[in-house]
Amino acid sequence: MKKYTSLLLAGFVLVTGVSVGQDKLSRAKSETIGGFIGERLSNSYKNRVLLQDADALIEPFKHRNETSLWQSEFWGKWFTSAVLAYKYKPTPELKQKLDVAVGGLIATQSADGYIGNYAEESRLKQWDIWGRKYCMLGLLDYYSLTGDKKSLKAAKAVADNLIDDIKKADGIIVTKGNYRGMAASSVLEPICLLYTQTKDKKYLDFAEEIVRQWETPEGPQLISKADVDVSKRFPKPENWYSFEQGQKAYEMMSCYEGLLELYRLTGKQTYKTAVEKTWQNVRDKEINMAGSGASAEMWFGGKALQADPIFHYQETCVTVTWIKLCHQLFRLTGEAKYADAVEQSYYNALLGSTSHDGFHWAKYTPLNGLRLPGNGQCGMDLNCCVASGPRGLFNLPAHVVMKAADGLFVNYFIKGSYALVTPTGKNVSVVQHTDYPATGKIGISVKLSKPEDFSINIRIPEWSKKNVLMVNGVAVEAAGGQFATLKRTWKDGDEIALELDMRGRVEFIGDKSQYAAVMRGPILLARDEALKGANMGSIVNLAGKTGYVDLVSVPHTSENVWLQFSLKFSPESYKEQGDEPVTVDLCDYASAGNGKEATYFKAWFPQLIDPKKDH
Repeated sequence: MKKYTSLLLAGFVLVTGVSVGQDKLSRAKSETIGGFIGERLSNSYKNRVLLQDADALIEPFKHRNETSLWQSEFWGKWFTSAVLAYKYKPTPELKQKLDVAVGGLIATQSADGYIGNYAEESRLKQWDIWGRKYCMLGLLDYYSLTGDKKSLKAAKAVADNLIDDIKKADGIIVTKGNYRGMAASSVLEPICLLYTQTKDKKYLDFAEEIVRQWETPEGPQLISKADVDVSKRFPKPENWYSFEQGQKAYEMMSCYEGLLELYRLTGKQTYKTAVEKTWQNVRDKEINMAGSGASAEMWFGGKALQADPIFHYQETCVTVTWIKLCHQLFRLTGEAKYADAVEQSYYNALLGSTSHDGFHWAKYTPLNGLRLPGNGQCGMDLNCCVASGPRGLFNLPAHVVMKAADGLFVNYFIKGSYALVTPTGKNVSVVQHTDYPATGKIGISVKLSKPEDFSINIRIPEWSKKNVLMVNGVAVEAAGGQFATLKRTWKDGDEIALELDMRGRVEFIGDKSQYAAVMRGPILLARDEALKGANMGSIVNLAGKTGYVDLVSVPHTSENVWLQFSLKFSPESYKEQGDEPVTVDLCDYASAGNGKEATYFKAWFPQLIDPKKDH
């Protein structure tokens, strides 16, 4: 199976002869993924990526009569996800589709370099620059995959035309488009990637100018406000979806992705620090138990409110971009907390937003309620989240097992085989034997031709308090929330065994009115009305003083359910002696209400208010 090395994941570039902003981790040579995740990847590959009508996505570029909508993002979102899918599993069928899609887009490019669908008088307005960004990202992805110089030339022409258009206007990008210039200035990412490929200083200069303009009064102030809660950086606007809105989650994170690319080029610590601070604030104040957030597409301090009914909650575009931003930081730093965040988001919010066959993607997914269908946008048969969802899904394979200068990193536990090279350049395979997270048992086999001294780093999730880690039967210390570093002389056939703490954990939220949620490993559990057992209304003693509950794995009662467990809890009773515990079934959040027919589900369960206890 032929594999391509992505230039976009190369990790660092040379600026004035010095390597700066170097990634700590880089991609394996290839990944072959099985199990449940492998099935989901395969379904999306066949039923969404390959089935997409690329000609329909190109059609708007031929007419150039748009004044306000965002059709021009759809080609780039689908194309970049298709490139990720192809890197994971290269097939002639998908390669041909990519070739035709690039050729079709480039054929719409005008003599001045413009690729877009906006009318002449409306250029630089609304979503025009945002659309140009996605075109450049797709073209650069194709160049990194194939080395095709036509696509690089086309991307350069798009960038040159944009720079020229802005100069002809007033030279200011942050006053263009939507959301305090974040939509337009998120073009920072492909501009940085274009400099990586060309070393043409005008692109680096333009990137730095974008960031300078961020800090002007008109800009989103993404660096100077890095210490401010993302939901409180600007006053609430009179018009929610307006230029004055500074809390737009998706576009904000897209800008920070670009800022990390600029950090890779310049090594300016201020850039990286701003992203790290903002990431931590989002994690602390916005990200819910399913691993995502945002209401009506904006940050709103939602972590503390997640047990309540929330309007237009957890947009899939937000989930995808959160995963991408986490992995950007993870590649740079190798810190376990970023992979922990991705695992929570991927298994819950992301998988919960797609149908089992991989064709449909939800626009929003509540923690309590119904999974409701979205609709097409901009006169097309798909919306932004349908186009974006596979980008999150196929973002994972590149990060399961990775290479560092001194060894290997096992970041996620997914059945499969991962081909890498050792620090001295020798081939090594890491084979995972596991059905995680159905159980917490992971077996890892190391295959290499000659013994070699290097480290293998195993991520121990923060939530796992009782861990058993062994190398060839010998126990090794393993603490949650960090990597266990196994440095030794590895030889062919060495075995690593890991068992994680899969006890049911109960998390509480609220003060006077308190709610409880049940987690098992990285999986948020939910009560689907289609499952067996009484309704979990007001409940008593869901967990004792330990914070853990006994979950019993049971066969799933529907083909649409992945993981199912039974749980006993104490119901409210008016009898002096109380009632016997009641048994109900819970399933993984991603499966809850996600069948052929919508069923009501909830992940947060109200607790009885008891005045005898402190509140």
